[in-house]
Amino acid sequence: MASLETAAEHERILRELESTDSNCIGPTLRSVYDGLEHGHFMDKLEARIRNHDREIEKMCNFHYQGFVDSITELLKVRAEAQKLKNRVIDTNTRLQNDGKELISVVEELKKCRLQQRNIASTIDKLTLCLPVLEMYSRLQEQMKTKRHYPALKTLEQVEHHYLPHVSQYRFCKIMSDNIPRLRMEIKDVSMSDLKDFLESIRKHSDKIGETAMKQAQQLRTMDTTLSHQQRTGSRRAKKETAPVTELESDNTSPMSEKDSGILDVEDEEEEEEEEVLAAQDLVDFSPVYRCLHIYTVQGARNIFENYYRKQRRKQARLVLQPNSNMHETLQGYRKYFHQIVGFFVVEDHILHTTRGLVNKAYVDELWDMALSKTIAALRTHSSFSTDPTLILDLKHLIVLFADTLQGYGFPVNQLFDLLLEIRDQYNEILLKQWAVVFREILEHDNYSPIPIVDEAGYRQILGQFPFQDAELEKLPFPKKFPFSEFVPKVYCQLKEFIYACLKFSEDLHLSSTEIDDMIRKSTNLLLTRTLSNCLQNEIKRKNVGLTELVQIIINTTHLEQSCRYLEEFITNITNVPPDTVNATKLYGTSTFKDARHAAEEEIYTNLNQKIDQFLQLASYDWMTARDNGEPSDYLSDLIAFLRSTFTVFTHLPGKVAQTACMSACKHLSTSLQQMLLQSDIKQISLGALQQFNIDVTECENFARAGPVPGFQGDTLLLAFINLRQLLDLFIQWDWSTYLADFGRPNCRYLRVNPHIALAVLEKMKDSSRKNTMFAQFRKNEREKQKLIETVAKQLRTLINSQQT
Repeated sequence: MASLETAAEHERILRELESTDSNCIGPTLRSVYDGLEHGHFMDKLEARIRNHDREIEKMCNFHYQGFVDSITELLKVRAEAQKLKNRVIDTNTRLQNDGKELISVVEELKKCRLQQRNIASTIDKLTLCLPVLEMYSRLQEQMKTKRHYPALKTLEQVEHHYLPHVSQYRFCKIMSDNIPRLRMEIKDVSMSDLKDFLESIRKHSDKIGETAMKQAQQLRTMDTTLSHQQRTGSRRAKKETAPVTELESDNTSPMSEKDSGILDVEDEEEEEEEEVLAAQDLVDFSPVYRCLHIYTVQGARNIFENYYRKQRRKQARLVLQPNSNMHETLQGYRKYFHQIVGFFVVEDHILHTTRGLVNKAYVDELWDMALSKTIAALRTHSSFSTDPTLILDLKHLIVLFADTLQGYGFPVNQLFDLLLEIRDQYNEILLKQWAVVFREILEHDNYSPIPIVDEAGYRQILGQFPFQDAELEKLPFPKKFPFSEFVPKVYCQLKEFIYACLKFSEDLHLSSTEIDDMIRKSTNLLLTRTLSNCLQNEIKRKNVGLTELVQIIINTTHLEQSCRYLEEFITNITNVPPDTVNATKLYGTSTFKDARHAAEEEIYTNLNQKIDQFLQLASYDWMTARDNGEPSDYLSDLIAFLRSTFTVFTHLPGKVAQTACMSACKHLSTSLQQMLLQSDIKQISLGALQQFNIDVTECENFARAGPVPGFQGDTLLLAFINLRQLLDLFIQWDWSTYLADFGRPNCRYLRVNPHIALAVLEKMKDSSRKNTMFAQFRKNEREKQKLIETVAKQLRTLINSQQT
């Protein structure tokens, strides 16, 4: 059964191999190899192959005769075909030889027609392309000649009107590709021109500013010519009412041309163009306009505006940064102002000639920044200046700077506020300068009345100092003014200071009242601070004598009286009546009062020092038994000195001389009393007290003689009343009266202090004990000693009762 099944399977596989496509043989053969009857299948396959071979051989034997007949016929056709081929080749050769000339002519005709067609096509295409090429050529020429705005318009026409018609050509593609590059190149080149423009105006802004300030100065000169003439006339009138000295000549007068507040202008004729052209006409603004339009057309206006404003802000910061040594010369300030003015002249022109490149808010912001930085720089650098002339020139520059920018519409009130600050600094510098002048005048003065030998000298002094004295007028020459030379010199310098203050007030747009107020305040400072310090220092100077102090008192009295003439002088200059409401008054007269009081105190002090020097020469024999009968030598010399000194005081005001005399007498009395109470004096005899009494009597005689007129009765004697009552008490030994009447308002020894009396009594008690070694054996001496002890005891009781 197995062999039958195997044989049937092999038969099926063979049928599949015979009927199946070769692509599907694989699975069939795999089934053979998977089985175990591989050899049987191969035998079966070989048998099948032999059967097929025998069938093929039978088929071939059956058709062989037909095949032979076909070969025979084919051989016959071959011979005929060869003949036909030869005839065709021969015919073709003849045809080729005959058609060569025709072919040549046809080719030439073909070429001609092709050329004609190409020419016509080329003409048509060139007709379309030539306008494009011409416009592009024009564009290149405009780019080469840097006509960027026309080039931009040409580029727009090429791109939108010409290239779309010929866009199929390669050169058009190249052009189209170049258009963004050309547009960017135009932007870059215009921006480069703008950068060159910005760099140029940065370098030449000082020239622009200089021209603008010069034009503003010319306008101001034209506007103020008439007013200057009027001022000159009024100044002459003032000079007639108030005579001045050489110190007040035209070269120092604030009304003179040199100090008119107008800067020097070149007298040489300049080119007509410079006279006609405005400051902004010096600048070619076309790069800005072109660049602005180019960026506007290309839709990048915001980029251009931001760039322009950013660069100008940077330039503004550079312009506003002053040099570190700007304060050293006026040229440094001038260059700084020129640069600032030039910058804002350009910005103002850009503001008014472009539509929105810069706006008012932007320019105002720049000006606010510039104003704050400029004011800070000027405030800092001006503080280093110590030269009033430089400060005055700086004021003129600032005024011109402010007027120039105000003419362009910029607010400049803060600059005038700054000028008021600089005015205070200027006044401080003037005060320091005048302090030196005053010191020199006081140091070189001889402190003697001014001698006059003729009328010319007399009138010269009156021209320098307003002095009126009818009695002096009547006196014949030679005669003397009561004051020394420093009075007219100081007065002239006061007027010079007023002129110097007035110079700074010019062109500050101040009212007459404000100018008057400023001058009076400055003059008050000069009097109360500068001149006062100089006078005080001169009074306190070492080795100053009584004669000098007396002359200082006289001089300050006349200077104080002259202040009303200074008031009139200021009124004539400012045309502001002194009785104007809220007008500042010259209270500086207190300076002369203070100086006079200081001199008086110094006189009192010097007198007391001289008295002390004489008292140091005193050499009393405190144990002497009897007096000499005449005053001591030192006291006689002291009284002679006081008499001669008070003779010099005749020119002093009465109260001053009286006070000095009273002060000297009081000091002398106090010093004499202190001499009795000195701790190193242990013993005082009655004879010494009597001699001391003679000296005090000499002092009383001096006081009674009235060395200085004006004392009523024995007023001057009251300076010695304490000492007199003390001496009378001891010399008369009137202790019973003293002790009995003590404390009563009308007692005889009212001014005797019990402490002082006890101190002197103790010294007399010691003297009585040691007067002689046998004194205790004498009855009268014992009684006297007992009496002294009794009085001393009563004085102690009296002192204790006062304390309780």
